[in-house]
Amino acid sequence: MLKLYDYVNERDGSVILGPIEAPPSEWESPMAVFEATYQHEQKVTGLINDLVNLAIEERAHATNSFLQWFVTEQVEEEASASEIVNKLKLMGDAPGGLFMLDRELGARTFTMPTTAGNE
Repeated sequence: MLKLYDYVNERDGSVILGPIEAPPSEWESPMAVFEATYQHEQKVTGLINDLVNLAIEERAHATNSFLQWFVTEQVEEEASASEIVNKLKLMGDAPGGLFMLDRELGARTFTMPTTAGNE
């Protein structure tokens, strides 16, 4: 969000921040959490794609270039959420499966994307 905020301000735009609805805090199962996460990432991808389409339509080349970082990031986010859903399906009710998945996810490290707009 801060990247978008800074970009709009750099382009002499005006940012108006409104309230954001809190996400759910209770879930039926770990699968329900990650299925909802995957659906949310798909929604975010659609919203970013709408912004890219508008930038192209308006011939806002700098904005289109800026948004490509988010396009790339969303590919990774969707893939990550989908991978977890698939692992949860594969493990089913196997004892210790969630523990192993938690350990695997906890060992991941963040790597900053190197695409344009990552400054």
